[in-house]
Amino acid sequence: MKKGRIILALLALLFAGIAAAQEIAYIESDRNWHRLYDAKGKKIGGFARSSVGEVVGWGSTFFVGKSTGFYRIYNVKGRVTASQSISNVGEVLSVSAGTITSRKGNWILIWDDKFKKISSRPAPSR
Repeated sequence: MKKGRIILALLALLFAGIAAAQEIAYIESDRNWHRLYDAKGKKIGGFARSSVGEVVGWGSTFFVGKSTGFYRIYNVKGRVTASQSISNVGEVLSVSAGTITSRKGNWILIWDDKFKKISSRPAPSR
């Protein structure tokens, strides 16, 4: 029994190390593609602009695309993990770590990486 548990623990550590290596440091975009790079400059993914839309920001483990009336959160593998309509979110101002900051009218909204609203406050006048 102990041997099986040790093997499972080692596999969990191995997979955790692989997942940690897949962190986004930079996204390069051109007319047709968005290419994701890690901190060492290694390409870790590439996605067609026609499927993602405009990349409006990224954190280390996700990026936010804007197209057809929606913001969508994508993981490093390009899978949609959450979406929210542009009319609910407003304008995305920044993406950092695990949060997304947007401005909707006279409000600043803070969202988590699943598009769950964390907080809101009045926005400064423009």
